[in-house]
Amino acid sequence: MMTLLIALAVLVAAVLVFVAAKPNEFQIQRNIIIKAPSDKIFPLINDLHLMQTWSAWEKVDPDMQRSYSGEASGKGAKYAWEGNKEIGQGTMEIIESTPNTKIGLHMHFIKPFEGRSSIDFTLAANSDETVVAQTMRGTSTFLPKLMCTLFFNQDKMIGGKFEEGLANLKAIAEK
Repeated sequence: MMTLLIALAVLVAAVLVFVAAKPNEFQIQRNIIIKAPSDKIFPLINDLHLMQTWSAWEKVDPDMQRSYSGEASGKGAKYAWEGNKEIGQGTMEIIESTPNTKIGLHMHFIKPFEGRSSIDFTLAANSDETVVAQTMRGTSTFLPKLMCTLFFNQDKMIGGKFEEGLANLKAIAEK
């Protein structure tokens, strides 16, 4: 019995050390090619009201409460949400808006975990199509790193929503 307890303690310690050694920074990125010029795609991202029409996160909780403040679109536009336990609560603000090439957002997650991250959308036009990249960067404290190590793959979960949202954006922009 004592040997089993010692082995269990060593296993728990090894997992904790492994998690603590993981990088604090993370980056998740997905790309899509859209057969539309960047000037048709840019407004769909630069206006947080229009983001509702294509973002996969908007479908997670149909009863989510939303509010908008600041500018109507572009730099200074703000969006706040509060939803079920899956969607949580947070705010988003456009902090950079370079016409037809880049939108930078700052996100503040309040629930279920406190956290801040940045999301960049870059648009690279090439003839009659545009490569759109969505990149999320941030830092993780110990508890989120532990959850991601033991229970879910952050890149797969968030990246999957990015893929779904970008596919929705493509469908709208290519109409």
